[in-house]
Amino acid sequence: MTKEKAATETIVENLTLFNNELMSKVFDRNIPATEYLLRTILGREDIRVKSVKGEYNMRNPVMGGRDITLDILAEEENGREFDVEVQNDSEGAHVRRARFHSSMTDSRMLKKNQDFSELDDSYVIFIYSRDKYRKGLPVYHIDRCVKETGRDFGDGSHIIYVNGRYEGDDEMGRLMHDFKSTRSSDMYNTELAKGLRQYKETEEGRVEMSDIVSKIYKEYGKEKEKEGEKRGEKRGEKRGEKRGEMKTRVSAVQSLMETMKLSADQALDALKIQGKERESIIKAVQR
Repeated sequence: MTKEKAATETIVENLTLFNNELMSKVFDRNIPATEYLLRTILGREDIRVKSVKGEYNMRNPVMGGRDITLDILAEEENGREFDVEVQNDSEGAHVRRARFHSSMTDSRMLKKNQDFSELDDSYVIFIYSRDKYRKGLPVYHIDRCVKETGRDFGDGSHIIYVNGRYEGDDEMGRLMHDFKSTRSSDMYNTELAKGLRQYKETEEGRVEMSDIVSKIYKEYGKEKEKEGEKRGEKRGEKRGEKRGEMKTRVSAVQSLMETMKLSADQALDALKIQGKERESIIKAVQR
């Protein structure tokens, strides 16, 4: 087994549902798992999912506008939709990203000549690997209110942040435990375990995930090569620019270590970083 293949295998072995590629695969067309997820987060047993799609591309109606790819788009029997995202960093879980996702979802809801009162409630759910508001609560609900009265605005827009670090002895605690599990045998929920097993513990599933991981880091390698070419063209670049590039490398390694639970060496092997640069990054991540 080559070093690159071994690194890829290690990454796949350590993947959890906090990896959006794996999460989208596990929930795609998996209605029982999606119902469990939404019922637990929203505290509602009446949710009945009609369809669920992983990695759903939503195009911006404005020419040249930014499109988005939803990790999960679930539709209830009554037509109500839920956008569910997993995020591992503060930029991905930015509050204005939540606003943009909410607006994109709303823009699809009404047909021509429909009354605005027919606009259904919208739900954007961010399952964040950290505690967004650092209060130790399992879930944070964001709804608009009238500042002067404190009353609910009632526009039906709901943004929800799930605390990925929550470890309570309740259903939310068990859900977050399952999201952080690397093995199906460690999971509480049978539907989530079944999905994880399919993509991590069967030969066909592991090949598919390995191909995805390899593709991701080949793209990273191409970007690194382009950066090298630019450096060659600009030999007089400033030290500040070099520090910025090193910061990007360190962030990439730290992201792998945190989201996929790799050691620094495993992350560096996956990104094919060697030599003096490798030594510098190891020092940086160990500070």
